[in-house]
Amino acid sequence: MSLIIQYLPHWSRIPPRPPQLSQFQNSSRPKPLIQAGQQHNVLQIARRSANYHPSIWDPQSIESLTSPYGGECFGTRLEELKLEAKRLLEATVEPLSCLELVDSIQRLGVAYHFQDEIKNGLDGVYRVGAHSGDDLYTAALRFRLLRQHGYGVTPDIFSKFLEKERTFKPCTSLDAKGLLSLYEASHTMIHGEEVLEDAKEFSVKHLNYLMGNLQSNLKEQVQHALEMPMHWRMPRLEAKHYIDVNGRSDERNMVLLELARLDFNFVQSKHQEELKEVSRWWKDLGLAKKLDFSRDRLVENYLWAVGIAPEPKFSNCRKGLTKLISILTVIDDIYDVYGSLDELELFTEAIKRWDIEALETLPEYMKICYLALVNFVHEVSYDTLKDYGWNILPFIRKEWERLCMSYLVEAKWFGNDNKPVLDDYLRNGWISVGGPVAMVHAYFLQGQPIRKDSINFLDNGSELIYWSSVATRLNDDLGTSKAEMKRGDVPKAVECHMIQTGGSHEDAREHIKGLARDCWKKMNEECLKCSLPNSYVETVLNMVRTAQCIYQHGDGIGTSTGVTQDRVISLICEPVPSQWP
Repeated sequence: MSLIIQYLPHWSRIPPRPPQLSQFQNSSRPKPLIQAGQQHNVLQIARRSANYHPSIWDPQSIESLTSPYGGECFGTRLEELKLEAKRLLEATVEPLSCLELVDSIQRLGVAYHFQDEIKNGLDGVYRVGAHSGDDLYTAALRFRLLRQHGYGVTPDIFSKFLEKERTFKPCTSLDAKGLLSLYEASHTMIHGEEVLEDAKEFSVKHLNYLMGNLQSNLKEQVQHALEMPMHWRMPRLEAKHYIDVNGRSDERNMVLLELARLDFNFVQSKHQEELKEVSRWWKDLGLAKKLDFSRDRLVENYLWAVGIAPEPKFSNCRKGLTKLISILTVIDDIYDVYGSLDELELFTEAIKRWDIEALETLPEYMKICYLALVNFVHEVSYDTLKDYGWNILPFIRKEWERLCMSYLVEAKWFGNDNKPVLDDYLRNGWISVGGPVAMVHAYFLQGQPIRKDSINFLDNGSELIYWSSVATRLNDDLGTSKAEMKRGDVPKAVECHMIQTGGSHEDAREHIKGLARDCWKKMNEECLKCSLPNSYVETVLNMVRTAQCIYQHGDGIGTSTGVTQDRVISLICEPVPSQWP
């Protein structure tokens, strides 16, 4: 494993000094040019352009989004269904039935209604322990759910399915349902659990072998899982998919299915109202119009926020994250594409100073962006001080300073034709991807506990945020590096590995995918250790899941691929079919 394994941050630590770098590529940052024929030899800047297309989402179309599912009659029916589901959970005590019920409730996207009941059920399963008669499906389902909920389970549960050589017994290779359960369980592994690494390889091999003989419903489930395991999927998108799959299953529970459909549509109606609100904010802010070289991706940014914090109670978090990502995107494009190095130095220094006087040191096009950022940060800080009595401004300022300093490092690499080695690139890139600044804001925007006796309250989760940010960076680079290299940019993780090893592009991509898998092992481990609230831990994991979703088929933000459009429509615009009129 690379040096990223060894680099663990502390939230009060100043970002590391940029490393010594060697020469790379012929592209360069915009440089001052004297334009002939102009009076007084006025200094001009030769600007680059990434040729980003305009937003495909019409503000009027966003404003016209409507849903009947926010109405009182649907709310009443939703409460009735929740009560029926709660009774079902409380009455289900047989271990396998309890596990399957909890699994369905989670995959249908309604588990947030039943946290206490789910905990009570899993407590009972954990107390009973594994049975010698458990088949592979049951053992793997038990392991996955208990591990995901933080119980102390080990891969020893699979020992009875192994030969003396620690290979899985041949009889398990024909159990498609058990293999699928084993495959999903293997993705909750931590470093050192070779049995689960072997389980993943074994299950993938034999599921592919059995694929042609599976019944259509099971075959579809296997194909869906092999494309991306459940543990890595964006929850809201997975709920939409599983509602459809469950609706076609012979084993569907009609109470849960109706609850999931109605709840999905009810939450979607809330998301639509939030999108309208942030769309009006974005239009009034005027950054997209004033700085038309940058990406105008308000709707895609809201998709990020829905992926990170989908539950209705996190409305403020979604709206705040959408604003954050929208402003961050503009700043990113200033550093990546438009600004000269001299201008970027000025902007970075203004961020460090954080005062209105710094505004006068900036070029005209930077002033509106700087002021938009300062106003946003002060708004979040004011609301937190008002609601919780805690001054979070120093925390947020520090994260924006670190982010802009990391942007400047990359701008200097590009401007000076330098190439970082992969470890140096990732040491900076986990910050420049925006993960830390987004997760610090998310903590406060969710109204998580803030204790005055714990100034460095995020230290408990700093490693989790670190690994999730590295994973987000790796997934970002896998999806965007091709387009960014074409337009001219600092080498990304894939290119850094190619330059460092002299290997092929395909080998480099496989190496980066391997690093991303290792990050998941570290995140799984940190989830078992850190003491942050469970809902916030899920938020941090959801950042990676959403990144994998958005960058799975290319640059889902910069180019706003058709897949991204379809997902926006599916999650925000179109309700799921329901028996309701």
